[in-house]
Amino acid sequence: MKILNQKNKQIEKPSLEYYLNLQYPVTLYPDSEGGYVAQIKDLPGCLTQGETLEETMANINEARELWIETAHFAGDDIPLPSSDNSYSGKLLVRMPKSLHRRLAETAEREGVSLNQYIISLLSTIA
Repeated sequence: MKILNQKNKQIEKPSLEYYLNLQYPVTLYPDSEGGYVAQIKDLPGCLTQGETLEETMANINEARELWIETAHFAGDDIPLPSSDNSYSGKLLVRMPKSLHRRLAETAEREGVSLNQYIISLLSTIA
């Protein structure tokens, strides 16, 4: 399929196979009524559910393929998968000295680094 770019030159649109072979990140979470829900946030409205993780993953793969095929045949834009490249894993946080001291002292009592202690605290609330 050919499309026009901004300068009205024809360019080749990627094939259906190209899009089907892309690896999209899947978000999985337990359903409140049992089973699991899976979603591909890069493909709006692409979500499914299943009773087991295996069933849910099979269902989201099928939903992904159908979503891409439908968009491709309709000539709609298909977003590329997002990546984690925009997240460095580093975060600079300014805090009061008294809080810094309390966190450092607690981390020392626990026998872990301050960074590890803060990560463990954050992971319990995230």
